[in-house]
Amino acid sequence: MQAQTRLVQIHRNGFAPAERLRPPAFHLFGTAAGSHVLMVNGSRIFSIAEDVAMALRASDDEDQAIRYFGLDAPAYIDDAAPLDPPVRSLSLAVAQKCNLACTYCYAQQGDFGNVPKDMSTEVADRSVDLLFSSVRSGERVQLTFLGGEPLTNRGVLRRATERAAILAARSGTEVRFSVTTNGTLLTPEDGEFFERHGFAVTISLDGPAEAHDALRPSKGGAPTFDRVMSRVLPLLRLQRRMQVSARVTVTPLNLSLRETLDGFLNAGFHSVGFSPLLSSGSGQAEMSGQELETMLAGMVACGEEFERRILRGERYSFLNMTNAMQQLHKGTHRPYPCGAGAGYFGVSADGELYACHRFVEDPDGHMGDIDSGPDRARQRTWLTERHVHRQEPCRSCWARYLCGGGCHHETIRRGRPACDYIRGWLDYCLRAYVRLLHARPEYFAA
Repeated sequence: MQAQTRLVQIHRNGFAPAERLRPPAFHLFGTAAGSHVLMVNGSRIFSIAEDVAMALRASDDEDQAIRYFGLDAPAYIDDAAPLDPPVRSLSLAVAQKCNLACTYCYAQQGDFGNVPKDMSTEVADRSVDLLFSSVRSGERVQLTFLGGEPLTNRGVLRRATERAAILAARSGTEVRFSVTTNGTLLTPEDGEFFERHGFAVTISLDGPAEAHDALRPSKGGAPTFDRVMSRVLPLLRLQRRMQVSARVTVTPLNLSLRETLDGFLNAGFHSVGFSPLLSSGSGQAEMSGQELETMLAGMVACGEEFERRILRGERYSFLNMTNAMQQLHKGTHRPYPCGAGAGYFGVSADGELYACHRFVEDPDGHMGDIDSGPDRARQRTWLTERHVHRQEPCRSCWARYLCGGGCHHETIRRGRPACDYIRGWLDYCLRAYVRLLHARPEYFAA
């Protein structure tokens, strides 16, 4: 259940306890419009008078202060893990192999540290059957294709898509499709297929040509940027139902975010998103604290341009920003960063279930198989242990229900080097949200 985000003016007098309130309960921030507070419980946002902000800042009894100012509410999130959630999203590793030699690949250049292999049509069929096995009329499911490079096995990708479309029609449900590809093997026929089925197509691109080619060369070391763009451009012209986005993995070698964002949006991508490289298969190119500070400055610069464009009534699809605005407006609050190991699983080429696509072939994330379904005992342990209330230092962080504790794979492999970056980004997004809500409320009504 999501709390409805509210922006109201609260003003009370006569309360000023002596000590600073501990941070987990709220986060104070300001804009030109005044003082504001994010209540961590329920991700509720309020505008407050300055004397209220001063009292909250000085308080040594958070429960008393919150009750006094009418900011208390029943707990939206408790310690309980969801019990046996149904499977509603699968990503199929239809090809555990790749034609590129990306320097940082979490899948160890596509094969996940195993023998390169393709998913068979039989395994793909049984995976799709699992996805629809308990679905009810009116529900929505998600089918994603990943690798490796999924287009090295496009026949299975297409067959699984068509099977899912048939089962969705029969069951009165909606199925959404997505694929993440390096773009080097795209054909016009792929574009027509993706358009017909309304795919969300994500192209892995790491910035302008020089940076991209250094990070994502072919197996033989050849540059790939021009090849990718020549194959993507026809899809950009074709997209109507299909949406083609660029996903940029940010490393110390490609920190020119604004240049990258504008370049890809001007090329016709539906949206562009950035993600810092926190854990790589090789250990190369992982972001350090200083580099994350530089990235944060670049993200804020992109966000400020987003604000300017929205105020002018223009579209500027900086995906990190649009997602943040939507989540804040909905009052999103969550005990996990995503659905991994809950309603979402990655499927290996052999039909084994894993907590997500990044855990394929990793025993730490093994969750059953497509014939028996999720291992419920393993799933319950996973969801209990990965709950944000069980994570440190998450339990003491004001951003815990917006962040959810961070990507499971990254935190297991490397810990949490990006907490300051995440808090800095969310603090900026809160300020931007309030500014846009005041100046362009119609943006949130769309």
